[in-house]
Amino acid sequence: PVNKFQEREITIRDYTRILVKRKTTALTFLVIVFLTVVIVTYTATPIYTSSSQVLIEENFNSNDIERQKSYIRHDPDFLATQFQLISSANVAHRAVKKLQLDTRYRSFFFNTAKKENNSFFTAFKSKIKTFLKNIFPSQSEQTTASPADGADLLSATESVTDAEIIAAKIRSNLKINLVANSKTVSVEYSDKDPAMAKLVLNAIIQAYRDELLEIKLATSNYSLQWMTSKADEEREKLESSERALQKYVKNNDLVTIENKLAVYPERLREFSSQLSKAQAKQKEYESLYNQIQTSDKTKINIESIPIFVNNKILQNLREKIFQAEQKIKDLSKKYGYKHPLMINAKADHDRLVKEKKFELKRIIDSTSNAYDLAKTSESNLKQLLNKTKSEMLDISEHFTQYSIMKREVDTNRVLYDALTSSIKQASVTEQSQNIKIWVMKKAEMPRYPSKPKKKQNLMLGLIVGMLGGIGLAFFVEYLDNSVKDEKDIENRFGLTVLGAVPELQDQSSNIETYLPENLLSPLAESYRLIRAGLLLSAADHPPRSLLITSMTPKEGKTATTINLARVLAQTDKKVLIIDCDMRRPQMHSIFNVPNTPGLSNYLSGNSKTIQIQIVQDKQVYLITSGTIPPNPAELLQSTKMERLIEEMLNKFDFVVLDSPPVQRVTDSLALSNLVDGTLLVVRAEKTTYDSLESGLKKIREAQANILGVVLNGTNKNHHDSGYYGYYENYNQE
Repeated sequence: PVNKFQEREITIRDYTRILVKRKTTALTFLVIVFLTVVIVTYTATPIYTSSSQVLIEENFNSNDIERQKSYIRHDPDFLATQFQLISSANVAHRAVKKLQLDTRYRSFFFNTAKKENNSFFTAFKSKIKTFLKNIFPSQSEQTTASPADGADLLSATESVTDAEIIAAKIRSNLKINLVANSKTVSVEYSDKDPAMAKLVLNAIIQAYRDELLEIKLATSNYSLQWMTSKADEEREKLESSERALQKYVKNNDLVTIENKLAVYPERLREFSSQLSKAQAKQKEYESLYNQIQTSDKTKINIESIPIFVNNKILQNLREKIFQAEQKIKDLSKKYGYKHPLMINAKADHDRLVKEKKFELKRIIDSTSNAYDLAKTSESNLKQLLNKTKSEMLDISEHFTQYSIMKREVDTNRVLYDALTSSIKQASVTEQSQNIKIWVMKKAEMPRYPSKPKKKQNLMLGLIVGMLGGIGLAFFVEYLDNSVKDEKDIENRFGLTVLGAVPELQDQSSNIETYLPENLLSPLAESYRLIRAGLLLSAADHPPRSLLITSMTPKEGKTATTINLARVLAQTDKKVLIIDCDMRRPQMHSIFNVPNTPGLSNYLSGNSKTIQIQIVQDKQVYLITSGTIPPNPAELLQSTKMERLIEEMLNKFDFVVLDSPPVQRVTDSLALSNLVDGTLLVVRAEKTTYDSLESGLKKIREAQANILGVVLNGTNKNHHDSGYYGYYENYNQE
């Protein structure tokens, strides 16, 4: 389902309506812009422009073949650089000096009379600047070294010569463009005097050529001087580094440093291997020696140690001793101990035992000596290894320093050779020109002014004024947050618009008294339509008691109350108006009747009866508000007010209550539940959406029966295409 409150699509008719509505704003903007353009155009000083075309391209010599191959025809960097050079301060100063513009033609650039006329304003401006500087000194002035030096520096920076001012004016009036699809440059100069425009432009072109030549010569001479000086420095560096390298080689005996670097690692590996073997051998002898020492202490047979077991001499001696013992054993069976054979056998046995002990002692001593020798050998190898390492570190350090110094020598030699080659090349190409310049069209005296372009300015002012006016109209409309027409209210808030009341065009007429005198006017017909919609707003019977209110003051609720009561009375009905606005009552003033006693007097008990006054042909009656009370809301929501309305409905066909605005006080909310329905008055282009939305929220929270909305103060153009326009035209026929 489609949401009935969604915003409708904006059509071309809506845009047209906005333009018609805001036509004053748009036309005012158009007139202001167009008149401004006309005044500026016809009061501006005519400016004449002289132009010249110059061919500018790079000049390649025979040594720039590769550069010429890669050259792009339209080099943006090259041409941009030339543009900057043409418009530079140096070129402008050359032109000023050549033409003597600061002396001979000074009057063309300085208006002495104008300066004299503005001397007062100039002095006043200078005093203001001095006053501001004293109050707010700049950072540069605060950090001045000394008063005397600061004064000299300030005077030096502020003193600007006439030549500099004229050069700046020339640069601001100079325009440079590239001719499409070519290397040709268009140079233009504008001035109020056509002869001066031609003279200055030709001087600028010549000054540009002179500046290029001076730059080339100055750059070449400086380059040669710099490279020659640099070459001398590099030569001295090269000679110094070579001498330092030779001295270092001699002092550190580095003639065969590469061979030494190859020998030391091999020697280090060999010593490491020998040390490992010596340590293993030393461990072996140490173990054997410890076993021998342990056997003496623990009384273990020393001959059980492998070195003694495997000894061939001991093995032979053990066999001989065994045989001698067997021989003694055999002889002892035949002879006594003193027998010569026994004596000889024992002597042989003792000799063998003695030889065995000697051999054992020899092996022990030999093992001890071998152990000591192994320790000594290990210590010597460690010393050799450490010494080799130290020598290797020394030689590596020397070699590193040697490499650094040799690399410095090589670098200095390369730089020196490159500078020597560059000096030779620069000497050959010193007199060549890098840029070719050819003037294809000399500057001519312009016949017609180039500025201002009157037709173009007027057309542009007209277009800008029209577009700006239209844009301003839409912008003002966008900022306008007020209610525009019935559709806005119906689509946004879902309320029924009973009718729209047009704004009176005659400012001298009063809307409260206009209706009785103009019964056939569109205004009267608009209230009749509201009456018809109001009588059809309920299904069973039309509402007899009505509360008429608005969101804010001056939206027309009082006028709507009066005119609606009048059109209701036209159907032969008796209508009673009750002025419930006890804060700012107006009904008694409009109908020119006394205000007291009134409603407040009756509700507060000061008057026992309510006074009803006839205000129109025994059809429209009025109860005034009475004396302004301190508590209007309490009086209006009292039961006495409710009974009063019920009594009046028995006497009158319709009872219409005029109440205060909803946004200001709660009086209307208190009365909304005492009547059959509430009628809201909204003023077009005054009541805002925010105000209406906030007021509706309050009314709905009070559970009031909203019968509809009356859109008051609409524009006449709003109705021209509808029924009201037809009705008005019909009455005029």
